[in-house]
Amino acid sequence: MSHIKIGDKLPSFQLPDQNGEVCSIDEIRNGKNLVLYFYPKDETLVCTRQACAFRDNYEVFKENECEVVGISSDSPESHQRFATNHNLSFTLLSDTDNKVRKLLGVPRDMFGLLSGRYTYVINKNGLIVHIFNDHFSAARHIDEALKALQNERKSN
Repeated sequence: MSHIKIGDKLPSFQLPDQNGEVCSIDEIRNGKNLVLYFYPKDETLVCTRQACAFRDNYEVFKENECEVVGISSDSPESHQRFATNHNLSFTLLSDTDNKVRKLLGVPRDMFGLLSGRYTYVINKNGLIVHIFNDHFSAARHIDEALKALQNERKSN
């Protein structure tokens, strides 16, 4: 498993969303910035805090011409309940066989017991400009992503 790193181009992939529709990450990105975050499980404490923090800051991401996408191995049906329960306004993709997690080389955390909590910031050109990993601090993922987007704006 190779790990994607800063400066790499985000590979193309397709996964079903919370509505069961197959989505292409290239179509979602569509020339915008993208925050792609991987999380372990719907409805768990830290994952819920993280999703709600992205929800609460979603307009700030939109102002930065950025789309937010969450990915876990939960089913589209689980994502649908999670999105409904917490009024999430962004896309959740279902990677039930971990093919995208493997494609990007997203490591497992906690001695390999849990799926890793990683956030990738991708610029308008499809290049990875920031990678952040913190399994227990949900809010830091949002702060790190917003800082990376602000730095990207300054450099253009």
